[in-house]
Amino acid sequence: MIDVTYDFTSELDGYWNGFLEKDPITGTGAIDPDCASPTLKEYHRILWSKDLPNGQKMKLTSHKAPYYLSWNNHYLGSDTIIVSLRYLRNKQIIEQVNAMQSDYILYWETLIRKAYTIGGTILFPVHRMSLNQRRGINKRISDRWDLTLECIRLYYEGKESPLYKGIVEDKAFFDLFVDFKGYTDFFFLQDMVSDDYSKVNIWVGNGDFQEDGLPKTVEDYLIFIDKEIEFLEKRNHRIHDHCIANGL
Repeated sequence: MIDVTYDFTSELDGYWNGFLEKDPITGTGAIDPDCASPTLKEYHRILWSKDLPNGQKMKLTSHKAPYYLSWNNHYLGSDTIIVSLRYLRNKQIIEQVNAMQSDYILYWETLIRKAYTIGGTILFPVHRMSLNQRRGINKRISDRWDLTLECIRLYYEGKESPLYKGIVEDKAFFDLFVDFKGYTDFFFLQDMVSDDYSKVNIWVGNGDFQEDGLPKTVEDYLIFIDKEIEFLEKRNHRIHDHCIANGL
């Protein structure tokens, strides 16, 4: 059974050794669960091997790196969509957050353990300068999933965005879902959009891509984290219901 509460870092020896002790801003585990967790990989394989909106059925096959999972010439890899934004260019805000905690290491560990449940991850096509890479290095996105999903919505409407080029490169993958509703429903992202799928719920800011995607104040940053976790919990609940209904 897929356990939506299972923390994928827990099966990686040494992940938490020295966590944040040398670098209280950006320090993290030495092992990436998206690559190294066998349970996460198997959850992805089982969960997304299902009917697609275009009428086909995705049946994922497991591979060794760098291919991870594949189906019908689509090569997909895992990545977390719940992020802490602990970057050097966000140092001032992270330092303020650390100062607010009685134990900042425990604070971040708790957040990351939640992020590395199945609801905090998704599959992307894998290749050089893929969408996953582009959303991390583009400052107007800053690895935020709400802004990434807005770019995907705009793509299905034929509109430009900071990630348009990367999405177009994977047109064959996004065509599997027919439209934005198909993509949203397939990956259990309904709690991020309006009832009619016409808008993405932007967690902080106005989502117009006119400035750096990082929250500007510690207050906005904490709102962003709260909304991420709220979405994560709702998505895990949706995944749980799907698994119960389908014997997964």
